[in-house]
Amino acid sequence: MPRRRRKRRAMPEDAIFVLDIGTRKIAGLFGIQKGGSFVVRAAEVLEHEGRAMVDGQIHDISMVVAEVSRVRDILEQRTGYSLDKVSVAAAGRVLKTCRIKVERELEEGREIDSHLVGAMEMEAIQRAQMQIDDSPSGNETGRYYCVGYSVVNYYLNDYIISTLPGHKGQKAGVEVIATFLPEMVVDSLYTVMERAGIEVTYLTLEPIAALNVAIPNELRLLNLALVDVGAGTSDIAVTKSGTVIAYDMAPIAGDEITEAIAHNFLVDFNAAERIKLDLGAGKTDIQFTDVLGNQVAILPEDVSNAIRPVVDQLAETITERILGCNGGKAPNAIFLVGGGSQTPGLSDAIAERIGLPRERVAVRDRSIARNVVIETDMPAGPESITPLGILVTTGLFRGTDFFIVTVNGKSVKVFNTHRMRVADVLALAGFNPDQLICKSGKRLRFFLNGESRTLAGGIGKPAEITVNGEPESLNGKVSPGDKLFVIPAENGEDARAVCGDLLAEFPPAALKLNGEIHTIPPVIRVNGEPADENTVIKYNDYVDISMDRTVFDVAQQFGVDSAQYSFEINGKSADLSYRLQGGEVIECRPRNLTGLEPDKTAPEADEPAAEPGKPAPVTDNEQDKPETGTGIPVPDDPAASGEMISVTVNGERIRLPKKERTIFVDVFNHIDFDLSQPKGTIILKLNGRDAGYTDAINDGDIIDIYWQG
Repeated sequence: MPRRRRKRRAMPEDAIFVLDIGTRKIAGLFGIQKGGSFVVRAAEVLEHEGRAMVDGQIHDISMVVAEVSRVRDILEQRTGYSLDKVSVAAAGRVLKTCRIKVERELEEGREIDSHLVGAMEMEAIQRAQMQIDDSPSGNETGRYYCVGYSVVNYYLNDYIISTLPGHKGQKAGVEVIATFLPEMVVDSLYTVMERAGIEVTYLTLEPIAALNVAIPNELRLLNLALVDVGAGTSDIAVTKSGTVIAYDMAPIAGDEITEAIAHNFLVDFNAAERIKLDLGAGKTDIQFTDVLGNQVAILPEDVSNAIRPVVDQLAETITERILGCNGGKAPNAIFLVGGGSQTPGLSDAIAERIGLPRERVAVRDRSIARNVVIETDMPAGPESITPLGILVTTGLFRGTDFFIVTVNGKSVKVFNTHRMRVADVLALAGFNPDQLICKSGKRLRFFLNGESRTLAGGIGKPAEITVNGEPESLNGKVSPGDKLFVIPAENGEDARAVCGDLLAEFPPAALKLNGEIHTIPPVIRVNGEPADENTVIKYNDYVDISMDRTVFDVAQQFGVDSAQYSFEINGKSADLSYRLQGGEVIECRPRNLTGLEPDKTAPEADEPAAEPGKPAPVTDNEQDKPETGTGIPVPDDPAASGEMISVTVNGERIRLPKKERTIFVDVFNHIDFDLSQPKGTIILKLNGRDAGYTDAINDGDIIDIYWQG
């Protein structure tokens, strides 16, 4: 239970109480936000009495609770306010990052939209989460939460592009850097504050906070590196082209230097820390008592020489990490912050190893903090950057740190980045991004009598997303308590056709015998093999449809004896070798057989003829496979099933699948009209009037589409 405190005035709405809990110190600030500016009214820094923190993580909760309470009490006395709401930062040394690139093949002619881009970003975050979870150290600190991500690059056909929506191509891609924080780190911070009687109203990350002061947004167009040299680790962030492109952590920092001093001069850790601070402060005479009780006085040069190997090692490690984050290249400049950045010789060693002029590796102190006024005593050096960064970041993005939303009835805990979108929540909920993007059904290409035909697949139905019952996009904002519901996308049906769908183009012939009409359908072959009207056409099949029958073939099929009958087509005599055309009718006329010999002109048959009026087996005549032809317009019947509407486009009649609401833009899926290469202003006409892409179209409408100018 927190101890009872003197009752004080409540904090004003524009007041901000900040705690920076570091490995060696706890820094507290009280400030007032005035628009985009900040005034620091009170500050207090206390060193830990023992090793309560190791490498930025809380180890002794009780000790940290006591020290947090002391800092809070001191600031309450100075301000007169009850400081019961606080902003804190989690250490960057426990932050994990993952850089992931996701690519997708694009449907031919399909325009990239925001749904596809959002789905790729979701997939990248989910793959990053899996990579973090599967890493050897992924479970050392329990579950990791994605606390933010930045898009590094978009790609179109393997080329970097600024934005994707509206483009067409063969392949699209997105590369993101995602950041993750262990749940236990957050829980330990919350536990400390709860026991101290303080409510956490905002949580940020130390490297993000430091960035907001040391490298504000307007400077992130430049390729810059920020290195926060703390006690346990050195946190690294790299900016370029307006965004953060990488985070990293070097597992070496100020404590290694302190330990080197302790070993060289036989002092305990705290005494070694004071010697390091005296060196950084530029003292000319450094005095201390060693573990043997000896009073010792040494020169700064003695300390510098003792720590030089460690400084060189620290510089080497930091340099390697920066180059790894920046594609093997040195950035334009490097900013050093944090208490360890004041180590003599460190900036020079980094500049030498990375190949930058010494003036381009600079230690940044609080003077770089824009729109910040200091009205109290507080450290002026680089150790003040992170607490000031927490103050500024809180003012920019004030709000709760975690909140709960529901996705299809399931609760999801979300880290508040203050720009949380529907896509981000769905990614954290593990929603399959493939279920958000509808795909058109597969096209069916085949060859009909040597000419290429293509049937378009059905148009898919995109996912339906609602937030609190209202339709929303993937880019829509999400707030605490929101209820998201997603109906997955439905892919369009694959194009399907049977040979019977093509017979409308090939009218049958007929045989008139003894007053009866017998239909003679065309001969169907698929890939050279006999087929019928129910045969399913597969991709790249060769379909041949023709009458491919002589009068003799028909006579054999129906058992007509050519010695007893003669044959006429369109009133003219036809011999047995005549090849039928679609729509023709063969009339069988009895011969006058008195004094006549049987007709010997008929070819011999391998099989006996059937009785008159009864069909005989059809004789197949093998033909050479047709050569591959070139493309032609989509046939009149582009769907095997379903209702259709018929419209006239630029003088050509086409048929479209009937939907609940068929709109003008649907026409482009069934005509050859390239929108990707503008040739002036596009003109859209519907029944003679100007039209828009979303205008409804109906059966019988007349449509004109053309370029003007």
